[in-house]
Amino acid sequence: MKHRFKKTRLSRAISYASIPALGLSSMVAVAQTGDVSYALEEVTVTATRRVGSVQDVPINIAAVGAGQIESQGFKDVSDLIAYVPGINVVDNGGRNGNVIIVRGLNADPLGQGEGNDVSDTISTYIGEVPIALDFRLADIDRVEVLLGPQGTLYGAGTLSGAIRYLPRKPDTEDQYFEIRGDAFSLGEGSGLSSDVGFTVNLPLSDTFAIRASVDRLDNQGFVDYPYVVQQPGVSEPDVNLNDAAAVAANFAPIEDANSQEVLSGRVALRWQPTDAFDSTLTYYFQGEENGGRTTSGHRGPYPTSLYESPSRVPEPNDEDTSLIALEVTVDLGFAELTSATGYSEYEEVGQRDQSDLLFSLEYGYESFPTFTAFTREEEEIEILNQEIRLVSTGDSRLNWIVGGFYNKEEEANFSAEFTPGFAAFAGFDRPDDLEYFSTQRVEVVESAFFGELGFDITDRWSVTVGARRYEYEIDEVTSVDFPLFDPGFVASSVSEISSRAFDPDLHVEDDGTLFKFNTSFQMTDDVLLYATVSEGFRIGGSNGGGPCPDFDPNATQGNCNLAPGQQFGPGPNDFAQFDERAYGPDETRNYELGAKTTLLDGAMTLNGAVYLIDWIDPQLSSATVNASIPIIINATGAESRGLELSSQWQVNESWQLRGSFSYTKTELTDPVPSLIRTITPPGFGTAFEDGEVGDRLPGAPETQFSMFSSYQFSVAGNDLYWNVGYSYQDEVLTRTGARGGSLTLNGYGLTNTSLVYEAENWTVTAYVNNVFDKFAEAGAQSSARNNQIVGGNTSVRSFQTQILQPRTLGARFSYRF
Repeated sequence: MKHRFKKTRLSRAISYASIPALGLSSMVAVAQTGDVSYALEEVTVTATRRVGSVQDVPINIAAVGAGQIESQGFKDVSDLIAYVPGINVVDNGGRNGNVIIVRGLNADPLGQGEGNDVSDTISTYIGEVPIALDFRLADIDRVEVLLGPQGTLYGAGTLSGAIRYLPRKPDTEDQYFEIRGDAFSLGEGSGLSSDVGFTVNLPLSDTFAIRASVDRLDNQGFVDYPYVVQQPGVSEPDVNLNDAAAVAANFAPIEDANSQEVLSGRVALRWQPTDAFDSTLTYYFQGEENGGRTTSGHRGPYPTSLYESPSRVPEPNDEDTSLIALEVTVDLGFAELTSATGYSEYEEVGQRDQSDLLFSLEYGYESFPTFTAFTREEEEIEILNQEIRLVSTGDSRLNWIVGGFYNKEEEANFSAEFTPGFAAFAGFDRPDDLEYFSTQRVEVVESAFFGELGFDITDRWSVTVGARRYEYEIDEVTSVDFPLFDPGFVASSVSEISSRAFDPDLHVEDDGTLFKFNTSFQMTDDVLLYATVSEGFRIGGSNGGGPCPDFDPNATQGNCNLAPGQQFGPGPNDFAQFDERAYGPDETRNYELGAKTTLLDGAMTLNGAVYLIDWIDPQLSSATVNASIPIIINATGAESRGLELSSQWQVNESWQLRGSFSYTKTELTDPVPSLIRTITPPGFGTAFEDGEVGDRLPGAPETQFSMFSSYQFSVAGNDLYWNVGYSYQDEVLTRTGARGGSLTLNGYGLTNTSLVYEAENWTVTAYVNNVFDKFAEAGAQSSARNNQIVGGNTSVRSFQTQILQPRTLGARFSYRF
């Protein structure tokens, strides 16, 4: 690869400073000041399945190029999204999956994310292959963010949008090698964290090349677990904290428990035997060893500082993801044929404190004075997907896209709940103290046919229509056992669960059609107007749980006593007809008007859009009446409407500014009976609150904005860039309508700054993130209503908040051969 830093001084500065938002991309724009001319570097996108500049594509899309990713040190999508309007991330730290919320389309209480789920209202793609992974940004050519439903071209999961990671492809012409490193210190943490890696590109012939990239992150963490018991079931978890001897005898504190080690990378082989044929085979991998949660217990009943968790047991979580992808394009003359095949595997093993849940069920566990419970969960997922599409080529006024999609997902998991010492205390014959064991095996098959037809009515006026016909089937078999009452019960491994003969006890299927309409008008060479009506959807699913033997479908509540002292009762559900173990699909319909403009002879761009999204049959989090087990239900309707603006201005040859602003209002449009699961203190009786018309949805701020400045200096014949960024979001609800003990999280603003010194073959950057050391909360687990004392001095500690990283000081470098 040719040295991409061989550019004019100003072109380089702009490339490093530009981060597009709301369709604002690095674009070619020339401004004249006397004899000086300068241009913004163009970043092309392929989100429409055709190559084009973001500023010329009549949809709402942002594209962030490699220069900006490297200059600002973006490590994952949560860093990048802070500067894109209309989209925000609930940062749960390394252990829990980050939740991405686009245009406020979220109805789940915050703090429930586990595993690798990025979000289920937005799809993520690596290249042409969909995969749910918070992918690390190394050796990436660009990231494309599509705002609004994208169901016709991108299918299930694009209820609110899509994110595409486009890795750099192997180059058959140029040899390239880069090493990079980052050392940083976290406020409130101890030790030095690091992030190191390399990329190599080797042309093996004129038609064949290999590219490999490997990175390793070692984040030391900054949240302490001071109240971890030395031996669950033996050590006392609730001692007098003023008694130093009792504290030392029962606790084994863990410092910087929320550590994270990530090894990620890819190996890609590219073969181009002719100009008309291009194929790339890529193996991606990402393995994570996560420590505890990135939470604070300062709002709970147990005394902790802002950067301490009150959990009683360690809460590690390990994840491994791999993907093999084959992408082939063939120029057929009249059209380009693309085939994208992907096979991915995901494995997760985790442990978490379960004491508070069992306390809240009021089964008398608190009578055991040294009671501590934990849950171990394992999961395996295999996904095979295939897409084939034809995209017309040529200069005809008529253009088209047609394709087919197939996806098969197989999942097996178990959840094992242990109550150390309780079996002997209560007189049960269960030496391993396995108290609860549930299994689930699910198979999902989805297929679709899609297409778009575009026509240029005039040289300036174009119209596009699209449709997608989809269908899916879900088969599931589940089991729930209570081994405390069955000494002969033997727990199964995940591999045993997945290898059994598949005899599902639940079958769900559905089909539907999505549509899209877009029209654009190039009013002048500098003003593009567009209007879009687009739809997105999300498939239905299963809530798990075994069938209820004495379930009465005519009753208003389920009742199901599976074991003494334990209850699980699925109730009626209109979609599933027989019980609430299943829920139906939901859809969105987006109405949008937008404009993309270039001003000041190309020195400034100003883009904007207004939209209204109807959310039809939204999937919302609720709970069963018996045992308050989390489930998903279908409500009737919700709505999102808003405004998004972004601008970029090249003030002079050395200084660039940009900013973004969004206003989003989301609310229920119909009442939802029994939406919010809550408790009725004193005690832990389960109660429900109805969602009402006008209730604001949780997770997204109404207002957010960002600003960024980059100024270039010349030092010793090389370039020095001073970058300053600021992003702000206002308050966020943790539960719909601020009901059920919802917490209103304060708004916050974060400031980052860096100095980037760049020579011919190397770059050194000194940076400070969260300059003013702002303590910020991104989400919450449970609610203040759980702040209770049970069984004497036993405290419920589930009310914790997810917190962002404190001030971080670091330096990174890269050297290119």
